[in-house]
Amino acid sequence: MNVSLEQPEMLLLVIPVILAGFYLLRNTKTKLVEWRMLVAFLLVLALASPVTLMSNVVSEDNPSLIVVSDETGSMGIFQEGTGTDLYEALTAKTPTTFIQLTGDKTSLGDAVLQYSGSGSQVVLVTDGNNNAGKDLTEALEFARETDTRVYMVEPELEVNDLSVQVLGDKTVVVENENEFEILVSQANDGLASYFLKVYVDGELFQSKHFSQDTREMTIPITRAFGTLGAHNLRVEIEPDGEDLNDINNEFDKALYVVPKPKITLVTDEPDSPLGQVLSNLYEVSVVNDYPGADKIEDSKALVLDNRFINTLSEKEVKEIKTYVSDGNGLIVVGGEGAYNYGNYLNSSLEALLPVISKPSEFKGGRSLILVLDVSPSTLKKDVNVAEGISEVEKGTLADILGNAIWIIQNENLKDADVAVVAFGSTGVDVSEGFVYLGLPYNVQLLEEKISQLNPHLESETSLDEGLETAKSLLESEDGELDVIILSDGGIEDSYPESLEIAKELQGMGVNFYFIHIRSSASSQYDSRRNLYAEMLMKEVDGVYQSLDPRVVDNPRATIDFEPTVKPPEEEEDEEEELELDAYPLLVYSPNHFITRNVDGNVTGMITGYNDVTPKAGAERLIITVTGKPVLTTWRFGLGRVAALSTDNGEGSGRLWAPVLYSGKNARLISGMSNWAIGNPRAEEGAVLDGPDTWLGTPAELTLIMYEEGIPKLKLDGEALDLALTGRNIYETTVSPDTPGLHDISGYPLAVNYPLEFRDVGINKEVEPLVLATGGNIYDAREARALLLKDARQNSEREVQEPMSLKMYVLLAALLLYLSEIIVRRIREMRRLRKLQAVQAAKEAAGE
Repeated sequence: MNVSLEQPEMLLLVIPVILAGFYLLRNTKTKLVEWRMLVAFLLVLALASPVTLMSNVVSEDNPSLIVVSDETGSMGIFQEGTGTDLYEALTAKTPTTFIQLTGDKTSLGDAVLQYSGSGSQVVLVTDGNNNAGKDLTEALEFARETDTRVYMVEPELEVNDLSVQVLGDKTVVVENENEFEILVSQANDGLASYFLKVYVDGELFQSKHFSQDTREMTIPITRAFGTLGAHNLRVEIEPDGEDLNDINNEFDKALYVVPKPKITLVTDEPDSPLGQVLSNLYEVSVVNDYPGADKIEDSKALVLDNRFINTLSEKEVKEIKTYVSDGNGLIVVGGEGAYNYGNYLNSSLEALLPVISKPSEFKGGRSLILVLDVSPSTLKKDVNVAEGISEVEKGTLADILGNAIWIIQNENLKDADVAVVAFGSTGVDVSEGFVYLGLPYNVQLLEEKISQLNPHLESETSLDEGLETAKSLLESEDGELDVIILSDGGIEDSYPESLEIAKELQGMGVNFYFIHIRSSASSQYDSRRNLYAEMLMKEVDGVYQSLDPRVVDNPRATIDFEPTVKPPEEEEDEEEELELDAYPLLVYSPNHFITRNVDGNVTGMITGYNDVTPKAGAERLIITVTGKPVLTTWRFGLGRVAALSTDNGEGSGRLWAPVLYSGKNARLISGMSNWAIGNPRAEEGAVLDGPDTWLGTPAELTLIMYEEGIPKLKLDGEALDLALTGRNIYETTVSPDTPGLHDISGYPLAVNYPLEFRDVGINKEVEPLVLATGGNIYDAREARALLLKDARQNSEREVQEPMSLKMYVLLAALLLYLSEIIVRRIREMRRLRKLQAVQAAKEAAGE
C-alpha cells in the first residue's frame, strides 16, 4: 500500500516535539515522557493528512454515452440518419450526448481525445477516415490508456464512389525517367470500371480502360522531362458505373524539373555497371583518387567505390566527415578492396559508416511456435462472489493475444522463424507455417492474424491439440526449437494428453515456456490446489511465468531470448560453403525511401559480399537470406551515409553483384543515390520548396536565399508576406480558394479537391485500434441491438480513489493516550492498595 501526505510540511512540527521530549527525558527519565512523545508524533502525522489510493470496482446500469456522428461531405455514400436513429434509440434508455461532425473536414481524433477519460464511453458513427486535427491512431491509443471504451458503428453503403490521386516526387531531375503511381480508390470491393486519361503539360499522354475489384489499385507510369522548370501531370477518370462524387475524379500534380545534381565517383573502374547507372542519372565527375574538399564542395554526394583504407589520408577522411556533416551524402561501395578486405576495421573512415567491418554475429537458427489459447474460457464471464451475487470478470483473451504480439516484437527474434498455433477443441496453424521475422511485413502480417483471433463458443480447452499441431510443424526443423504456450491455464481436462505430447516434444529438444494469464477458473487447479500449468512446466523442465491482469493492467511476459550461436565446429565448413554459394536477397525494410519502389524481393542472386555488422542506430535495407547486410544506411550529422557491402557489378576478380545494376533492381541504385543526395536542387540563388495541397488545406512554403538579395514571392501575381524563421530562411502559408495549378514566382503549386473526398469507404485499418480500447465494431442494425448491452458490461471498471488515513492515525494516538492513562491508573491503584494494606497492618499491630 502506497501512502502519501497531503500536507508534508506539517512534519516540521516533529522538531519541537523531539527537542521538548529530550529535554524532559533528561530531567525526569520516566516512561511517561516517551509515551507522550509517541502520541505527539501521531498527532503531527495526522496533521500531515496521510492518504492512500484504494481500488474500487464501479459499474453503471445506465452508462454515459457520447455518440459522435460523422456527417461530413464524404458520408453521402452511406445510409442517411444512422447516427440520429442510434442516438434516439440510446437516449431513451441511458444518458446520451449527441455530437455531429459536418463540413468538409473530419476530426474524429479531436472528438475521441476530448471525451477520453471523462467517464463516458464514445460511439463513433463513421467510415473511420480522419483527415483533420489530432491523429486518430494516437487518439485511440490515448483512449485505451485512459480506459475509455470506443465503439465504431459502420453505416450501410448505398452508392459507390471513386477517387484518384497521383503519388511521386514533386522535384524531379531533367531527362531522367521518373516513376509515378496513379492510385484509384473505391468505396466498395465490387467490380468498378473506368476510363483513365493522363495529361502531361496539357497534352494527352496515355488513355486506357481499367477495371478493378479491390478497394485500391495502383497504376504505374514513367515520364522523362527534357526542359527545366514547371511541368504538370493531370489525371482524369470517367467511371462506367455508379459514382456519387465527381469532384474527386480529377487530380493535378505539379512538377518542378531541376538540372542533374553533381556527384563525385572515386573509382578505378569508371565503366562498371555502377558507373554507367550513375552517369545516366547524374552529372558525374569520375576520378581515380579522392580529389580534395575544394573539388567536391559542389557535389551533392561522394561515392567511394572499392577503396582500400590506405588510399585515404587522415586529413582526407576528416574532410569527408565535414562534407557529410554539412548535409551531403556518402556512398561506400564494397568489393575485394573494401570493408573487411580493405582494412576498414577501427579506422577513422569506419566511424562515418553505418557498419563495422567484421563478420556479423550469427543470429537465427531458432524456430519458435506460439501456442495460443482461444477457447471460450478466455472470454468475459460471470463469477459468483457470494450467494446470489455475481460480477463480470474480464476475460484473458486480450492479454493472451497482446502478449503474443509483444513477444514477436522482441528484438532478438528478428532473425527467427515463428509460427502461430491457436487451440480450442482443435489446433489451427494460424500462420500457415513458419514466418521469417526478419521482414517487417511478416511481423505486421502475424500481428494482424493474431489480433483477429476469436474463440468458437462451442469449443473446449484442448491444449494437447495445439501441441500436436506444433509438433507436426517442428518435426522437420533444426537448430533451437522453442514452444511458448499462452493460456489461462484451464487445462484440467486435457492435462494427461498434453503432458504426453509435451514429453515427446521435449525429447525432440524443444524448450518450453508457459505464460499463464491468471483468472478465477477452477480448472487451473488440481484437487490439491496445484496449478496444472506450473506442473506441466516442471515435468518438461520448462519456464513458468504467471501474469495476473486482475492485479496489473496489461501485464507483459519477460522472456530473455539469447541470440543463437553457431557451433564452433561448423564455422569452418560454413565459410567454405559461403565461397561457393549464391545468395538470394531480401528487402528487410520495405517502407524506406530507397526500397519503397522495389516490388517484393530483389530478383536474382549475388555471389559475394563484404561481411560487415550494422552499428546500433543503423537501418538494414537489403540482406541475404542468411541475414548478412548488403545495403545499410544511417544519418551522420546533417548528411546521409549508405554502405553497399557488395561490388560495383564488374570487379577485377570474380563478379559479385551484376544483378543489382540491371532491370528493376537498378531502382535500388537510383533510390540509394537519390536518398544520399537528398534535395537535388543546387544551393544557389533563391530556392523555393513547398508541397501540393488540397482545397481548404493551407500549404507551407519555404524560401532559402543562398545569395544576397531581397526575397520576393508572388502567388498568381499577388505579393506574399514572408517571415524570417532562420538564417536566410523565409516561410509563408498560402491557401488558394480555387482548385487547379497556381504559379508562385515560377514555382508550381497544385490545389486539388478537398481532402475529405480522397479516402472513400470504410477504413478497415482503424478497426483493430477500436477493438484495442475494449469496444466493438457494429453495423447499424447490430448497434441498436447490442451496443447498450456491451456498454453496460464495459462500464464496470476499477478506479483508484484516495482514502484519508487521518482518522486511523488519530484513533491510534487516542488509544495510545488512553492506554497510557489506564496503565498508569492501574499501577497507581495497585500502589494505593499496597499502602492501604501496610497502613492496616500497622494499625493492627498498634492495637
